[in-house]
Amino acid sequence: MDFELSELHRMLSESVYDFMVKEIEPIAEQIDREDKIPDWVWKRVGDLGWMGVTVPEQYGGAGMDYLAQCICLEQMSRICPALSLSCHAHSNLCCDNLYRNGTEEQRQKYLPALCSGEKLGALALTEPNAGSDAVGIQMRATKDGSHYLLNGTKTFITNGTVAGVMILYAKTEPGKGAKGITAFIVEPGYEGTFTTRHLEKMGERGSPTGELVFEDYRVPEGNILGELNQGVHVMMGGLDMERVAGTGWTIGIAERAFDLSLQYAKDRVQFGQRIAEFQLVQDKLVEMYVGIESTKLLMYKAATLAAKAERGGKGSEINKVAAAALLMAGQVATQAALHAVQIHGGYSYMLDYPVNRLLRDVKLGEIGAGTTEIRKLIIARELLRD
Repeated sequence: MDFELSELHRMLSESVYDFMVKEIEPIAEQIDREDKIPDWVWKRVGDLGWMGVTVPEQYGGAGMDYLAQCICLEQMSRICPALSLSCHAHSNLCCDNLYRNGTEEQRQKYLPALCSGEKLGALALTEPNAGSDAVGIQMRATKDGSHYLLNGTKTFITNGTVAGVMILYAKTEPGKGAKGITAFIVEPGYEGTFTTRHLEKMGERGSPTGELVFEDYRVPEGNILGELNQGVHVMMGGLDMERVAGTGWTIGIAERAFDLSLQYAKDRVQFGQRIAEFQLVQDKLVEMYVGIESTKLLMYKAATLAAKAERGGKGSEINKVAAAALLMAGQVATQAALHAVQIHGGYSYMLDYPVNRLLRDVKLGEIGAGTTEIRKLIIARELLRD
C-alpha cells in the first residue's frame, strides 16, 4: 500500500499552497475584518482551475478526483478557511452535484461559467426550522404550467447572497415526506420575488452567508435536477461528497494551528528555555500531529471510496466512512485550535494574531454538513445495519 501522494496530487498541493501564501495570506486579516473576499479572487481561482476540480475538462473543470478536491480545500484552509469554505460550497456542493445529477443540457448551460469563476455556486438546503432534519424542509414548489413557484425561506446558505447559480431543495408533494422533495437549479432574475440578507458570523468571515426568501418565484420545469420527487437521492449522495471534501477544509485549519504552534514553541523563551522543551507543551504538539496525520489517512480512504461510489446515502460504505472522516476532522481540528490558543498564551487573544481567527473559524467543522451528533448517528446506523 502506497501512502505517498501521486505526482499530480503533490503538484496540486504545492501549487494551491504557493498561491495562498503569495496572493491570499497578505489579505487574509482584511478578509476577516471586512467580512468580504475581493471579487478578483474568484476569477483568479477559476483561471487556476480550482473552481470545478471534479468537473470534466469538456465543461471547463479540472477533471480531477475527490482526493484532489480534498487537497485543494485543505491547502486553502491553511491560509484562509473562509475562501476554502466558499470554494467548497461552489465546487463541491454546487458544481460536482450538478455534474453528477444534471442532464447534458444542464451541464453545458451552467458548468462553464461556474468553473471559470464567472458565476459563484451555492447549495440551498437549510431552513430556519430544518437543520439536522434535512427532509423536514418547508420550502414549497407548486406546479404552475411549465414552471414551479417557489415559496419559503432558506438560511445559513454559503455564497447565497452572491450566487449566480444554486441547487435548491423544495417540497413538490408535501404529503409524501422524503419522497416528495425535488432538487431545482435556481438563478437570480426569474419572475417573482427573491430577496437576500447577509448574515454576520462568528467565524469564516469573508465567506458570504445569507438568508434567502422566495415568494412566487418562477423556476422553469426544465430546471429540475434529477427526477421529480426524487430530490432526496440527490441530497443524500451530495451530503456524502460534501462530508468527504469538508474533511479537507476542516483538517487544513488544524494543520495551520499546528504549524503556528510548533514555530512559536521553538521561538518563545520562558524561564530561560524554549517552551517547546516543556513536556506539557510537547504533549499538545504531539496530540495535534497524531490527530492530523490520522485524519488525513481516513480522508484519503473516504476520497478513494467517493470516486467509486455511484450513489451515496443510507446503506452505502461511503455514507459511513464520509461521516467518520468529517467527525474525526472536526474533533481533531477543534482541539488543535484550542491547543494553539493555549500555546500562544496572551498573544492568541489579540485580534492581530491569526490564532484567534482559527478558533473562530474551526467550530463550523463540528456543525456544518451534519453536526457531530448527526455524524455519530449515521455511523452507528450503518454499523448496526443487518
